[in-house]
Amino acid sequence: MGHKDNIAQGVSEQILAILKQEGVLRPRDLDAYHIPRRYLSRLYQQGLLDRSSRGLYIAAGTEMSERQSIVEVSKRIPAGVVCLLSALSIHGLTTQSPFEVWLAIDPKARRPQLHDLPLRIARFSGDALTDGVEYHQIDGVKVPVYSPAKTVADCFKYRNKIGLDIAIEALKDGWDGKRFTMDELWRYARICRVQNVMQPYLEAVTS
Repeated sequence: MGHKDNIAQGVSEQILAILKQEGVLRPRDLDAYHIPRRYLSRLYQQGLLDRSSRGLYIAAGTEMSERQSIVEVSKRIPAGVVCLLSALSIHGLTTQSPFEVWLAIDPKARRPQLHDLPLRIARFSGDALTDGVEYHQIDGVKVPVYSPAKTVADCFKYRNKIGLDIAIEALKDGWDGKRFTMDELWRYARICRVQNVMQPYLEAVTS
């Protein structure tokens, strides 16, 4: 094996080790390791990597869950936060199975153009965008998701888009499952400015 082959083998092993840690790789992710992006295409051609969607690579033979779209959207739009119906699904607080990935982004952010992935954008600003963010490991990828309490408040705020019944169901299920405290609910109700809307439902779950 020649010197170049040794280098290529070493780089390939490094990429596969990074992929094992990250779960999904974009070509730009290799820049931090000073690895030329072309190696991803080489590994793909060799059958060591699969493409899960445009510009995203996974280890060959990887079994992706039904949350694959959420993982891919999060990788492609790292500044966004999974919200509303998609966040409810991750937290197990809805019987709905949203086809689209709901993602919160800054009002001033440019609208992402992902033609190969189902995406629904919501514009959050200030504390409503930055507060209540958790990180969940999904298929080996760290995905930003709003907490159960923050998501419930968001659902009441966007009740005209997703349905009041879904917001009420999430509140009841989350409260019964002890997924949040009343203080947390009130905090996010204030941040989302839905105290008056939520008050009768909050009183109902504690009565």
